[in-house]
Amino acid sequence: MRYFIITGASKGLGEGIAMALINENHHLLCISRSESVPLTRMADAKNCRVNFFHFDLAVSHDIPVLCNKVFSEIDAQKTEGIYLINNAGVLNPVGRIESCDPAQVENHIRVNLLAPMLLTAEFIKAFKGIDTQKRILNISSGAAKFPYYGWSSYCSSKAAMDMHSLCVETEQKDEKYPTEVMAVAPGIIDTDMQTTIRATSEEQFIHKKKFIEYKETGKLIPPNLAGLKLAELLLSDTFDSGKVIDLRD
Repeated sequence: MRYFIITGASKGLGEGIAMALINENHHLLCISRSESVPLTRMADAKNCRVNFFHFDLAVSHDIPVLCNKVFSEIDAQKTEGIYLINNAGVLNPVGRIESCDPAQVENHIRVNLLAPMLLTAEFIKAFKGIDTQKRILNISSGAAKFPYYGWSSYCSSKAAMDMHSLCVETEQKDEKYPTEVMAVAPGIIDTDMQTTIRATSEEQFIHKKKFIEYKETGKLIPPNLAGLKLAELLLSDTFDSGKVIDLRD
């Protein structure tokens, strides 16, 4: 049995990753604010066990309690691998930093950066002495490397996530049973986040027309296709701990 902890698994890219991991020898532990009926139905049809844990990752002080519940489903002594996929993320607030609501900025950093850091910490602590494959996949973005007008929160949180991934790898590489970690930018995925981008004003986000063009010209990647590629990478021999990559490369 392999165990997969996936945040934001009820829709978009997270759902696409979870769909790709459905297998009778896999147990999916999904952390999200809602459930995915298509995911549950497909898992039932293929005899794959799925648990949903309803949780708002912005409530970061409760993450250790959440992890205790999630990890209680894992038989760490009888597993081929345990995996954490930090996928959940938000885009808002969008706009010049001086126009952004402070509460939204704080919520953004809690969901996009603080929650993955705390989940990673709990994951490493819980399975430190376990001799099995342990991998963390952090979903990054091209915005981690390129500044966008109006996206100071998003670009900053993703850049910080990349550096966090690199730091964790340096801490783990000399462990007896190390946890491997990669950060991967999946490309421009056709999710609700893209809908949010197209709904912003040009004053908030001056690159809006370019993202509308991505949609109109079919350049957005379907979530299930990106999810499949990420799932394949997670379980492959090419999972290169300590690397920050773009899936399109």
